[in-house]
Amino acid sequence: MIYVKDNLFALHTETVSYVFRATDSLHLEHLHFGRKITVDDRSIPALMEKQEFLTGGLNSYDEEHRSLSLENYMLEMSSYGKGDIREPFVEIIYEDGSSTSDFLYDGYKVMHEKPEYETLPGSYSDYGRSEQLVIYLRERYSGIVIELHYYVYERCDVICRSAKLRNESIQTVNLKRLMSAQVDFDDSDFIFTHFNGAWIREMNRVDNAVTAGRIVNSSYTGTSSSRANPFVMLSRRGTSQNFGECYGFNLIYSGNHYEAVDVGSFSKLRFVNGINPQGFSYVVGPEEYFEAPESVMSFSKEGFNGLSRNMHEFVREHIIRGTWKYKERPVLLNSWEAAYFDINEEKLFSLAEAGAEVGIELFVMDDGWFGERNDDTSSLGDWEVNEKKLPGGIKGIADKIKQLGLKFGIWVEPEMVNVKSRLYESHPEWVIEIPDRNHSEGRNQRILDMGNKDVQNYVIETMDRLFSSADISYVKWDMNRTFTDYYSKNLPPERQGEMAHRYVVGLYRCIKTLTGRFPDILFEGCASGGNRFDLGILCYFPQIWASDNTDAMCRAEIQEGYSYGYPMLALGAHVSSCPNHQTLRSTPLETRFNIAAFALCGYECNLCEMSENELDAIREQIELYKEWRSVLQFGDFYRHDGTGAGNVSWTCVGKDKKYAAGLLFQGLAQPNMPDKRFVACGLRPDAKYHFYNRKFKVMEEFVSMRVDTENEDYHVYGDVLMNCGVRLSQGFAASGYNERVRVFPDFASRIYFMEEE
Repeated sequence: MIYVKDNLFALHTETVSYVFRATDSLHLEHLHFGRKITVDDRSIPALMEKQEFLTGGLNSYDEEHRSLSLENYMLEMSSYGKGDIREPFVEIIYEDGSSTSDFLYDGYKVMHEKPEYETLPGSYSDYGRSEQLVIYLRERYSGIVIELHYYVYERCDVICRSAKLRNESIQTVNLKRLMSAQVDFDDSDFIFTHFNGAWIREMNRVDNAVTAGRIVNSSYTGTSSSRANPFVMLSRRGTSQNFGECYGFNLIYSGNHYEAVDVGSFSKLRFVNGINPQGFSYVVGPEEYFEAPESVMSFSKEGFNGLSRNMHEFVREHIIRGTWKYKERPVLLNSWEAAYFDINEEKLFSLAEAGAEVGIELFVMDDGWFGERNDDTSSLGDWEVNEKKLPGGIKGIADKIKQLGLKFGIWVEPEMVNVKSRLYESHPEWVIEIPDRNHSEGRNQRILDMGNKDVQNYVIETMDRLFSSADISYVKWDMNRTFTDYYSKNLPPERQGEMAHRYVVGLYRCIKTLTGRFPDILFEGCASGGNRFDLGILCYFPQIWASDNTDAMCRAEIQEGYSYGYPMLALGAHVSSCPNHQTLRSTPLETRFNIAAFALCGYECNLCEMSENELDAIREQIELYKEWRSVLQFGDFYRHDGTGAGNVSWTCVGKDKKYAAGLLFQGLAQPNMPDKRFVACGLRPDAKYHFYNRKFKVMEEFVSMRVDTENEDYHVYGDVLMNCGVRLSQGFAASGYNERVRVFPDFASRIYFMEEE
């Protein structure tokens, strides 16, 4: 709901309020973001900043407002100059070389439909109506206009912001920065949480106590990046999974991003997020405009799980769209770790045949099927089938797979090119590289300039031909290197700062066009794993490969990191072989499945080389996952407090709360620690549940023979499960073993089921 009275603006969701006003000086004063409050024009003076005299060291805004200092004021947006020395929202270089801007309130509009952006993806509403507030700010001397857009999603307690700069002046300006959101807080007693890492170790949670100065989370890789995901949080000290106040922010953007907290001289905290200003500039001429990506903001007083539920619901309902929005995702088998580049029709068919026998639904042919692609040094860009490997072409292998009762999928990397390719020989001008200079190489490939319309058209038409050539049900869209030498041969020198953003806009045009032409294909985004895991990609691809690391212990931590801001419905996860190909660690097959089952479960191993016992176990796993995947894929996800380093415990609860699944995973076992309990979340307190564990054979490597797991079987109320938990069977502690002892060594795990009676 949007409430407007005179110069007061209040945005309300079911439990959250966001309030600001236009002041007498025509600035926008931020008043409140947090728990829902009741406001009107009479109560606003209680929330307003009080400034009668300037304190020492401050500068007044102008002669007419001598007591107003913007440095010590909570603002909705800020710029360089006029006294505010904190992180700016906008930075513009004018034709005379000056950089001071003075944007003042110039009106508003309330709208009930959200138009699409011209250049970027954004949130949407299936309900036909979406409340939107637009605030207009006009620069006092140049006439340039900034529109601040606010979108309210009441049911998921999310408010989105974006900005658009329109040049209504007669001069050309150089835009150096335009953030998407700015939120000022009147104190700084927060923990700033961001998620950092690298290839195969994505989404490590990092907590920084905010005291003074500036903390930045950002990417300059050309992608949203595995180094620093755009989802961040601010929380009050002591916030836990289920208690405490916290804020979440994300960006609907797939390129260089920037999130910063800045604590000023008066302990006020400013948060901004948007396109990374490093290396960015954009020339905006008269009558031209620039759109900033959309920022997603949420608040919860129910801890990190409450915040995550808001974000998950928002992504499911207002980001993911199309055929696969509410459709259960299939169990797939990917050929990569089974064969790498060494594929042929016979080998692929045998692998698919083994998959069909254990219940696989979709077979994916990964890299190695095109050109002279026997390693990663050649053929990217030449998207024509290698008929020595696939004599019947794509259609031939797809038809054979389909005869097994499986759907067929394929891997592509359309944004890349090898120097050793016909495409590079024909169009060297299409590649991002600085002429006559050595180029930094990544994975033996270079990046096509997706800001170039000719490149976009080539990608669209080439992929259109490929996806039309056979009955293709799934596409894995990969991108395996980051940007190094930023340069577009398609742009003049003064516009090179636009290259990175134009790339992202061009990519969006390509994938929007292709997903529109092939609405029934399930697209999965990938960029060396989680190098481009963001809401921008999820606007087009309903799922993303979370990490190239398939080690179960690593995946437990990686998937938990993603879960703070993204629903499990968006995470691709595979069961692979051991020793693991990334860590050389061996973990139980059941644990590999248990971790993958709490995301979008697939397999990436050579089933043709597995034992009958392993194949029987996989058959049982897939049967179980199909039975429970509606809960695991679409249910509400909860993390549990107090699990300890290397351990995780989760609950996933169906929307009707009748069914739930829980996971308990242990990293390294502690000797003589036999006691564990499982505590659930999200159940109905007054409902009675049947609690039981998944039964399977404990494999020979842990005991002298294969035996059944312990039996947990209880009938208890939801409040018992959530407030007390279940005391599990005694764990093995080196002093005896029978069928009632829980064998729980290193990397062991259990899935527990809860069904309402």
